[in-house]
Amino acid sequence: MSEQQRTETRPEPAEFLPGRRASVVDTLFRFQSLFGLVLVFAAGIVFSPVRDGELIFLSSDNLFNIVRATAEIGIIAVGMTFVILIGGIDLSVGAVLGLAAVGSAVLMVNNGLGVLPTVLIVLLAGLVFGLLQGIASAVWGIQAFIVTLAGLQIARGLARIWSGGQGVPIPYGDGPGKAPVAFSLLGERTFNGLVPIPAIIFVIVAALAIVFLRTSAFARHLYAIGGNEKAARLSGIPVVRVKVLVFGLCGLLAALAGIIHAGQLNQGSPNDGNTYELDAIAAVVVGGTALQGGRGSVVGTVAGALMLGALNYILGLNNIDSNVQLLIKGLVIVAAAGLQRLRPTP
Repeated sequence: MSEQQRTETRPEPAEFLPGRRASVVDTLFRFQSLFGLVLVFAAGIVFSPVRDGELIFLSSDNLFNIVRATAEIGIIAVGMTFVILIGGIDLSVGAVLGLAAVGSAVLMVNNGLGVLPTVLIVLLAGLVFGLLQGIASAVWGIQAFIVTLAGLQIARGLARIWSGGQGVPIPYGDGPGKAPVAFSLLGERTFNGLVPIPAIIFVIVAALAIVFLRTSAFARHLYAIGGNEKAARLSGIPVVRVKVLVFGLCGLLAALAGIIHAGQLNQGSPNDGNTYELDAIAAVVVGGTALQGGRGSVVGTVAGALMLGALNYILGLNNIDSNVQLLIKGLVIVAAAGLQRLRPTP
C-alpha cells in the first residue's frame, strides 16, 4: 500500500472530519462535564454555609483548595484519558503514585540526592513502568486490565520493599537525613500566597495535553485506534508503538502526581494513592470519554475532575456523612456513564 493510499484510507475521529456539523444533542453530550461542573458550582453556591456574611464556597481560599485537592487526581486522569481513548485501561496508576512518592522520599532523605536528580529518576521510573506494561499488553497480547492489575500489585510491592514497609517522612534542611528545602515548594502557594503550586502544575499539564490532542498526528492515531483498531492497523498506523507510548505517558504522569503528593504531605508511603485509579477513571467517565475508546477529550476530563472535587468539598462543607458522600458520588458516576449510553453515534 502506498503512502498516498494509507493517507486516504486512514480513519479520522468524527471531531476532525471537515464540514461536520454537530447536532445540538451531540453538542450537549460532548460538553456534559462542563454543564455538570456548572450545575455542581451552582449547587455549591445554594448550599454553601455562610461565615461573616460571606459564602464559604465562593471564598478564594476554598476555590483554590478545590483545585489543589484535584490536582493529583487530575494529572493522573489526563494520562488515563489517553489510555482509554485507545480502548485500554490502567489500574496501576494509584500504586505508581505511591511508588513515586516513596522513591522521592528515599532518594532525597536516605540517599542524599538533590531535587532535580530525584525528580528525573522518579519520572523515568514511572515512564519505564508504563512502557513495560504497554509492551506486555500491546506486544504480548495480554489484556490491559490483567496487565495493569498485576502492575498495581508489583508497584505496591516495590514501594513496600523500597520503604521497608513504612512511611518515609521528609524533613527539610541541610545535612544527612534531610531533603532540600526547595522540594517543600510543592506544598506552598504563590501569587501572594493564593495559588497552590500543584494547581499550577495541573493547569500546565492539562493545557499541554489539550493542545497535543487537538494538533498532533499522534492524537489522530489515538482516536483511530480506539474507534477501530483493525482499520487503523490496515491504514498504516503503528498500533503497537502508539499503545506502548500511551501507557508510558500514563506511567510518567502518575509518577509526576506521586512527586507532588510527597511534596504536599512531606512523606512517601507505600499506601499512598490507594484507590486513586478509581477516582481517575471516574473523572474520565464523568468527563464524557467513552470507555470503549475513540471518543473523548482532556477538556472533559479536567471538567470531570473539578466537578468531582467540587462535589467533595460541597458535601464536606455541609458535614454530610462520609458513607452518604460515597453513595452520592457513585450515583453521579453511574448517571454520567448512563448518559454516554444515550449519546448518538457519530
